[in-house]
Amino acid sequence: METKLKIDIKSEQKRAQDIIASQGLRVLVCAGTGCLAVGAQDVIDRFKEFGANVSTLSDYDKMTVVPTGCHGFCEQGVLVVFPEQNVTYVKVKESDVEEIFNSHIKNGKIVERLLYVDPETKQHAKGNQDINFYAKQTKNALKNCGKINPECLDEAVAMGAYQALAKVLEENNQENVIKEIEDSGLRGRGGGGFPTGKKWRSVYNNRGGKSYVICNGDEGDPGAFMDRSVMEDDPHKLLEGIAIAAFAVGADEAYIYVRAEYPVAIKRLKKAIKDASGAGYLGKNIFGTDFSLEIHIREGAGAFVCGESSALIASIEGERGMPRPKNIHMAQCGLFKRPTLLNNVETFANISSIILNGAEWFSSMGTASSKGTKTFALTGEVNNSGLIEVPMNTTLRQIVFDLGGGIRNGKKFKAVQIGGPSGGCLTEEHLDMPMDYDDLTKVGAMVGSGGLVVMNEDTCIVEVARFFMNFAKNESCGKCVPCREGTKNMLLILEKIVKGHGKMEDLEKLEELAEVVKAGSLCGLGKSAPNPVLSTLKYFRDEYIAHIKDKKCPAGVCKAMKKFVIDQTLCKGCTKCARNCPVDAIEGSVKNPHKIDQSKCIKCGTCINNCPFKAIKSL
Repeated sequence: METKLKIDIKSEQKRAQDIIASQGLRVLVCAGTGCLAVGAQDVIDRFKEFGANVSTLSDYDKMTVVPTGCHGFCEQGVLVVFPEQNVTYVKVKESDVEEIFNSHIKNGKIVERLLYVDPETKQHAKGNQDINFYAKQTKNALKNCGKINPECLDEAVAMGAYQALAKVLEENNQENVIKEIEDSGLRGRGGGGFPTGKKWRSVYNNRGGKSYVICNGDEGDPGAFMDRSVMEDDPHKLLEGIAIAAFAVGADEAYIYVRAEYPVAIKRLKKAIKDASGAGYLGKNIFGTDFSLEIHIREGAGAFVCGESSALIASIEGERGMPRPKNIHMAQCGLFKRPTLLNNVETFANISSIILNGAEWFSSMGTASSKGTKTFALTGEVNNSGLIEVPMNTTLRQIVFDLGGGIRNGKKFKAVQIGGPSGGCLTEEHLDMPMDYDDLTKVGAMVGSGGLVVMNEDTCIVEVARFFMNFAKNESCGKCVPCREGTKNMLLILEKIVKGHGKMEDLEKLEELAEVVKAGSLCGLGKSAPNPVLSTLKYFRDEYIAHIKDKKCPAGVCKAMKKFVIDQTLCKGCTKCARNCPVDAIEGSVKNPHKIDQSKCIKCGTCINNCPFKAIKSL
């Protein structure tokens, strides 16, 4: 039965669009966490100084400086975009603002030195459509990121915020909403890839009395920042998705669990909730209907295990964040022992677009089993690192070499760690594999939340496995023995190998321990902790063997296996290396070739850095 709404969201959108149209020249300056760290606020303040002192610009009667969320191209920050003129400036500093103002804004002459330069073609790119990093993306969850002021409700409304919620409330049919999500094929973007519509229906079927919705924004994978970007850059898109989910499953209260290390996201979410509630889009009697929703922010202390659903719930309830046995599903007994729906930030960020555009639109992207688009944090040894969103049929090759611009400094591609500490390594043989949930699982990896760390030929795979196992061991909550003791003992073996003390039987022990941890751990995080080790043993076993048998690190990374030697033909006896050696391991007299005492050498590399004749080598 349809419901008459008391707020006309289309009229509100037109009003908001008129406000933006009256702002004149819009200068979008990235104010995401990454750009703020390299001086974005100074750039914004400087632009405002110039804007305040003029009344007439070249083609506009005024200028409006807009602090936006993250533009995605993080390594190129601070980014400054002129959307109407399709011009993007990169690595802008406060000192560059005067030139941009006098040359570009007042006289229409582009400042070429601040344009992006393609690492392969060496050509300048004027705007985003000329930059592969942007041009080859398909944005849905990140659609508005970098285009609006995340702290301005009108800017979000002008871009269509809360129209999907209005549509859902007007149609007033929970079954239809859930069916739309089911038909879309949307799978949870938090890691497991569980069908979202199926989860919603389970909670809906247990309705009656109090129900809750939880948004997991705890994002603890090293190098991952997809959810942070959505919360910081387009908080209203997230809030709208949560509200639609709450209506669909019959909940009137929701929690967003955010790690305290995300202060900008927390600040913007709180303001967005306050503004939306004041406008009638959240809170009591939303849009004048009988539907009400109160949304709370809960700050987590940064424990990786709190990304696991039951541990997260325990944390919200005020207990220590530790997982619980899954003998009862949270659709029946979740937060405060009531039916609870839990999805992550990116999952909720997809909801409004599916409602407005239809399930068929969403399911037309991706693969047969993995529909839609997925965000990834692309980091490591690529020319273009940052936040991307692509259809799930996009291959690893396209991500690394098209969007990522290839490997830095002409190095060779070696591997990609996907899915963070719960994921696995993919190799050159997997480059043409799509980012499909099921396909990746078959080869020992996983989409996870979307972290992608690219490695080149100089990366030691054994050290990578040790790093992730160290993370897993440190972040284990300690509740179950397989995870607590298994990760510790796996780490001890890996440390033994990288120090040159490994034995061949250690590889069998590693695999045996990994299987025990996978099978016996209480929660999904423990069960997936051995994945980086198992996948690297499968695809890079020869590197493990080289560390053990040859006592050599093929990548030259492992410190314990390095040997520093002085080329006697190049050494001039200047004594600079000996004078700077912290342990007096270098012997020799003035003007005579020196030698390194291997028994004293701690392999710190100080001698290499100080040798003016490049006579010292690391073997």
